[in-house]
Amino acid sequence: MTPVSQHTPAQPASARSRVSARIAAIAPSATLAVDAKAKALKAAGRPVIGFGAGEPDFPTPDYIVEAAVAAAHDPVNHRYTPAAGLPALREAIAAKTLRDSGYEVDASAVLVTNGGKQAVYQAFATVVDPGDEVLLPAPYWTTYPEAVRLAGGVPVEVFAGADQEYLVTVEQLEAARTERTKVLLFCSPSNPTGAVYSPEQTAEIGRWALEHGIWVLTDEIYEHLVYDDAQFTPIVRAVPELADTTIVLNGVAKTYAMTGWRVGWMIGPADVIKAATNLQSHLTSNVANVSQRAAVAALTGDLSAAHAMREAFDRRRRTMVELLGQIDGVRIPVPKGAFYAYPSVEGVLGRTIRGVTPATSAELAALILEQAEVAVVPGEAFGPSGFLRLSYALGDEDLAEGVGRIQALLADAD
Repeated sequence: MTPVSQHTPAQPASARSRVSARIAAIAPSATLAVDAKAKALKAAGRPVIGFGAGEPDFPTPDYIVEAAVAAAHDPVNHRYTPAAGLPALREAIAAKTLRDSGYEVDASAVLVTNGGKQAVYQAFATVVDPGDEVLLPAPYWTTYPEAVRLAGGVPVEVFAGADQEYLVTVEQLEAARTERTKVLLFCSPSNPTGAVYSPEQTAEIGRWALEHGIWVLTDEIYEHLVYDDAQFTPIVRAVPELADTTIVLNGVAKTYAMTGWRVGWMIGPADVIKAATNLQSHLTSNVANVSQRAAVAALTGDLSAAHAMREAFDRRRRTMVELLGQIDGVRIPVPKGAFYAYPSVEGVLGRTIRGVTPATSAELAALILEQAEVAVVPGEAFGPSGFLRLSYALGDEDLAEGVGRIQALLADAD
């Protein structure tokens, strides 16, 4: 007698989820969402000023654009090239690392990626296994935890508030460490806070990671944007022994006003770069050759254009800190890097503003957009509520007008 099948009938396709649970669980990029909403309102005729986007408002320097135009005319750039990047660009990145970070890497240790985000994703995907924990100093860039989760990892937030100037300590990291901890994300200068770790703090964190065999993923994309007495300190230079367990993430986007060109890179140990290159060969293959040629021009040229942009950002930074500091209930640690201010608005929450009583920074950001027509990103995008991120990568007049509108709105708080 033939046994009756015990198999459960297949679920009809119409009853299954159309989007995979893995992808459906990804939170949208809050910074891009705020920027898109601000642009949509402006297109509809509203005089919205946007502090949401994390990109320089300057054009890409002419010499870089000219290199791209020449590259577009050269048929050699019309074909596939190595997935790891053009040899000339990998060599330029190695030379730039020696120039700017003070230590040598071989061009074979470099993988060129489609912007910094791809470098972040691939770095986590390459070293994180399901269940591995990743220590994530908070406030953090909104993409980090999503990239960790996509790799199957578990982001573990380690929060440092305004009273610590958003800088986590080794003691906090040690308290969060478990037997499942595999990676520390380190970002200095920081997006979203503008905080910069001192050489001593960087070395202490690096030695702690080395002692416990923890991988370091260090995001250095804001390396050239530091102010006052702050110093950019590459963690591998501070602790050279970390080189075998560190992945450096970087790109041309912020230094050279090239956010739209999509050129980033990873630097790491040979086995990691080989594995990440294999992943990229299936994921995207090579970065657009015209963009790569433009990046060669950027990295082999001088930094005069970058320094001019930094001077403008520094001027705007000081203006923004002064204006935000005049608002009752707002506390603003002075940002020492990048182009973001990250004020605490905990003293504003719970107060009534034009008939509305925001209890969270998300509610306050919505009120500022509706009443003052100014777009800011709430702290919930980067960790705990109670904060706002404002980019000062916009024109001086818009900056003063935008913060002035926020001042006028919050002056009505009861």
